[in-house]
Amino acid sequence: MIRQYNKGDIDTIIQIWLDTNIQAHYFISSDYWRANYDMVREILSHAEIYVYEDDCTKQIDGFIGLNDDYIEGIFVKETMQSKGIGKQLLNHAKEVKSTLKLSVYQKNEKAIKFYLREKFNVQSENVDANTGEKEFTMVWNR
Repeated sequence: MIRQYNKGDIDTIIQIWLDTNIQAHYFISSDYWRANYDMVREILSHAEIYVYEDDCTKQIDGFIGLNDDYIEGIFVKETMQSKGIGKQLLNHAKEVKSTLKLSVYQKNEKAIKFYLREKFNVQSENVDANTGEKEFTMVWNR
């Protein structure tokens, strides 16, 4: 089930954020993500967030964070990846937004393939000032 985030979810989603970033972005030091933990925790409490909660276990297995039409990220627990959760979260965002944008590191090939499959197009290429990593800006329109 996908539902809107509530304040009681913060500990779970910030842990998913940290674990998933470290796992997916092997090319960036885990210290970078840990150093940003407190700042992101604060930002998340004010963002538009939808969580995927397992109907049986009532555990949160993933979430999507939006800032207007910008996807800050889709994060799914490593053990729950490739089970359609990210797609369900993205489809929910597509229902509430007519345009979606995001940035994705070029080395994150799994994510790029996912977004291309979901009808996103590469709009531009740039370098993330915080990490020095090349990234694509991708866009989807209804």
